[in-house]
Amino acid sequence: TQYYTDFEFPPVRGIAQASVTGHGTNVIAGMAVGMRATAAPASIVCVALLTCYKVGRMAFDGYAAAGLFGTAVATMGMLSTVVFVLAMDVFGPITDNAGGIVEMSDQPPHVRDITDTLDAVGNTTKAITKGFSVGSASLACFLLFSAFLDEVSEIAGQRLESVDLAIPEVFVGGFAGATLVFYFSGQCMTAVGSAAQEVVNNVRTQFREHPGIMDGSERPDHAQCVAIVTQAALREMVSPGLIAVCVPLTCGCVFRVLGGTHDRLLGAKAIAGFLMFATATGVLLAIFLNTAGGAWDNAKKYIEKGAHGGKGSSAHKAAVTGDTVGDPCKDTAGPSLHVLIKLLSTITLVCAPLFVGEHGHH
Repeated sequence: TQYYTDFEFPPVRGIAQASVTGHGTNVIAGMAVGMRATAAPASIVCVALLTCYKVGRMAFDGYAAAGLFGTAVATMGMLSTVVFVLAMDVFGPITDNAGGIVEMSDQPPHVRDITDTLDAVGNTTKAITKGFSVGSASLACFLLFSAFLDEVSEIAGQRLESVDLAIPEVFVGGFAGATLVFYFSGQCMTAVGSAAQEVVNNVRTQFREHPGIMDGSERPDHAQCVAIVTQAALREMVSPGLIAVCVPLTCGCVFRVLGGTHDRLLGAKAIAGFLMFATATGVLLAIFLNTAGGAWDNAKKYIEKGAHGGKGSSAHKAAVTGDTVGDPCKDTAGPSLHVLIKLLSTITLVCAPLFVGEHGHH
């Protein structure tokens, strides 16, 4: 993650170089970096999952749930470093806000240079901790998925040990899971966009009504902007929250009804497919959004340090566009996907009885 988000390394410098030729090439380069950055973390998660599962099996040979125990221990191990991870995560917003305070209080340029450097480090630490969140979420979701299969087996009185993707309903359920991840991310992005438009309109109105703001003779009304953002944040999250809860329940119940009495477990199988696809897609998309956002932000910081013409140059303007695109990616859609994949696993586990059909009457 550090390699793809720190401006000491080629990927971020490549985005800065692409900014020289315009806004579009900056966005293309940032997306390319984000897409490439998914390979290494995904591979590490896969290797870690297989390793802890196999080690558990070897340590408790003959015990049915030995592999799951190994995975559970690994998950606990990852979560045990949560204090360190929180410290790294909080570092970013603190330095970002310090930079804002320095700018608002008209401090000399060298002070802003220091906070900019700290902010760039903060972007990297935030990206690293988000990668950590994705890794722990992947392991936790594997455990919750196994728990879901056990729960369904218990309720139905027959074993559900594997899920066959060749069954059309299971495959369709999987497709629905992957689609939900993208739709959910889109809704989060739209929420940021609409809130930003409200803020921009408010700021323009304030400038128009109080021209003294520009020369410092009048004070702007900060409370209005804060109120707009806070209200929008609460209002806009209702729809994604409802979708995350309702779609898996609807999918499972519909396929349970379609399965009828000939396959009582069809609803549960479809939801298992839903979970598998949603988790895999969510992990990859979260890594992409988090890394691309951090890389765009640090490409702007790199240019502000004097590269490619520095502040005010055409490259800097293009980098600001990339940073604006990256902010909702790394601060809204990316982190919300960590919540989504855990939420889906938890909801389906709790509501497992809804997905098992009744016994047939002969």
